[in-house]
Amino acid sequence: MNELGTTVCIAGGGPAGMMLGLLLARAGIEVVVLEKHADFLRDFRGDTVHPATLEILDDIGLGEDFHALPHQRVSTIGVVQGGRRVDIADFRMLRVRHPYMAFVPQWDFLTLLARAAERYPTFRLIMNAEVVDVLRAGGHVAGVRVRGPGGEFVVRSTLTVGADGRHSALRRAMGMAPKDFASALDVIFFRISRRDTDPDEGICVRIGNGRVFGATDRGTYWQMSYETSRGAFERLRETDLSQFRADLAELVPFLADRVDEIRGIGDLSPLECRIDRLPSWHRPGILFIGDAAHAMSPVAGFGVNLAIQDAVAAANTLWRPLYQAQEYGAAFDHEILAAVRRRRVAATALSQGLQRLVQRFGIDGALREGGKPRAPVIFECVPILRKAMSRIIGTGFRPEHVRVPHMGKEDVGVGESSDRRRRDVGMDDRVVPLRRIRRSGFGDPGRVGTGRQDRRR
Repeated sequence: MNELGTTVCIAGGGPAGMMLGLLLARAGIEVVVLEKHADFLRDFRGDTVHPATLEILDDIGLGEDFHALPHQRVSTIGVVQGGRRVDIADFRMLRVRHPYMAFVPQWDFLTLLARAAERYPTFRLIMNAEVVDVLRAGGHVAGVRVRGPGGEFVVRSTLTVGADGRHSALRRAMGMAPKDFASALDVIFFRISRRDTDPDEGICVRIGNGRVFGATDRGTYWQMSYETSRGAFERLRETDLSQFRADLAELVPFLADRVDEIRGIGDLSPLECRIDRLPSWHRPGILFIGDAAHAMSPVAGFGVNLAIQDAVAAANTLWRPLYQAQEYGAAFDHEILAAVRRRRVAATALSQGLQRLVQRFGIDGALREGGKPRAPVIFECVPILRKAMSRIIGTGFRPEHVRVPHMGKEDVGVGESSDRRRRDVGMDDRVVPLRRIRRSGFGDPGRVGTGRQDRRR
């Protein structure tokens, strides 16, 4: 079985994993990121980039590149109830560099991070690599066993990081179970075309007759969400969707002439909402961050931004002991992993608590037949709440900034050093550096766009 040695092995090529890999590579630390899919093209994933995350991108010199991606900017979040709109958040009230949320397809965002990371010879991204088990040595995790297209291989590492989402394979392999804060809510996503004559709504949630529809302006289309009780998607399977279309036309009247674009159940994409959190985010040799440590509801779009902030906090905390272990052979103190949770757990718990409150006093009340939750009215009567909500959503309860030094040597070419490193770790074609994956994997800039409409369904 082939083996690869590295300082840090990250399972999961999502926002948390890619950001952590990039920050550590910038610090000169050997990093391998394992992504179980062949590409990043998966639809209806978190694509809201909040002001705090935009500042993090500025910190590492990617702000300009990010804003060069096709994106939409939204400054307000509103609720329409009984034909009346109330803004519950307005990021223009904040003194931040970027007073808006940016919407960008997650595959574009991840590709941006991957291409920034691949400039460093200490970074490798391996696609189609599914973690199947952990390796243990001396009472701690010493790496992972991985299944790829060419068979199984082993990645041995000083630290393993689980950033592989709410259904984390690493978490299962460790026998660690999160505490579930019951969220009996499903969200069903779909698209409706957008016209130039449509109103400029930004993000707007419409409530009425026991129904909740959300609409987000994505430039050429509306990204729609239907918040409903658990199990509603299975019930919709048994209908012809005529009532669903009628409800949509009633609550979002400017879309009434386009509801037939929802042809069948295949145009709807369900998400089972979860709110959970691991009591402990680490064991000797392994750390969990992002959704693997704490799954978030889609409410307020916290998920991606909390995951990014976890990654920044982990990099800030761990880069020095990891670098010393890599360069000088110093023993890595596994107790320092607890410091990452200590820094992030309060912000995570408060964010999840806010989501539960919004669901209890907003969404649940709206889903009751004829329900008219009072929450929107309160925001209208107490304007300071709007500024507070803008701050919480925009920057989070504990915003992070990058404190990791930029010590890594950039190497954009394919030269002798990469060939030598490949031989040193005993790699064959089953495990290849990012430079080769990039040529046959997510390739030149046009590849992500080519065929996108077909693959993201």
